[in-house]
Amino acid sequence: MFDFQNGDLCISILHPPVDDPHSGELACERWNPTQNVRTILLSVISLLNEPNTSSPANVDASVMYRKWIESDGKDDEYARLVRKQVEASRLEAEKDGVVVPETLEEYCIKVAPKPCDDSTDAFDLDEDYYDYGDETGLFCSLFEVLHCIEEQK
Repeated sequence: MFDFQNGDLCISILHPPVDDPHSGELACERWNPTQNVRTILLSVISLLNEPNTSSPANVDASVMYRKWIESDGKDDEYARLVRKQVEASRLEAEKDGVVVPETLEEYCIKVAPKPCDDSTDAFDLDEDYYDYGDETGLFCSLFEVLHCIEEQK
């Protein structure tokens, strides 16, 4: 939320896992091999939902946000700026042919995905995989998952 002036974000879980007493973060709060797309997106959602006003990358934005919160929305400079940025993003997306969802219903899937038939059941792993640790069983299952996803498109 309080990104740098150029739009870059500072996400702690992407920092190298070193002890840095000046960062205010523990090494365990930084990058590790278990991080994945899901944890990174959750970090971004958390950043948007609860901006860190104690150590912002953009101090001006943080001050503006705090004024907006503390005034119960009466100081609307922050809200006006956000609306302006949202509109600019929408126009940019429109230029690229991207339709930006604006309601919860537009964000959600409208139809249930069609179920895969039994021959492509991704959860029916080959017994050989469990008995012998054969990686082919896992590969086939992943292939079946991808095949099932493609069929649903």
